Amino acid sequence: MFCDAALILDADARACDLAIGDDGDLVIDVTPATPMLLSIGFDARALDGDELPDGRTQWDAAPSSLLERRGSPGDALDIDGRFAGSRLWLLSRNKRTEETRLLTEYFASESLFWAEDMTGEAAEVEAWWHARNMLRLRCSVAGEAITVSKRVDR
Repeated sequence: MFCDAALILDADARACDLAIGDDGDLVIDVTPATPMLLSIGFDARALDGDELPDGRTQWDAAPSSLLERRGSPGDALDIDGRFAGSRLWLLSRNKRTEETRLLTEYFASESLFWAEDMTGEAAEVEAWWHARNMLRLRCSVAGEAITVSKRVDR
């Protein structure tokens, strides 16, 4: 069902790297862990109504570049119009509120839309405040779970 080049999550560095086997070859991951890491870790394009972290919206002055709304060039190829990645990056300047926690869960669930198509079950997502400006996010698909951190500035 799943067959990807495996990623290893370094939770302290909040980064991923490719897994290399003892023989020097890439490790193959047949679990949903790697697709979950990619879905949560990539930045999805901001929707027209989304407020960007610098405070701009679609009604303000036009962004100076296409990059400000982020997203993947591959999004243009999805016939269903679904964006790869998550909109979690939009929360980087949010405050420690219940709304921020709920948006974290919503954006993570939104990014894991593929789980139901591939496994028949929606992804399970839970977010909680771990530290003053740090959210923990646990995502589970088909019995495989990952836990990542999301920093907010305020």
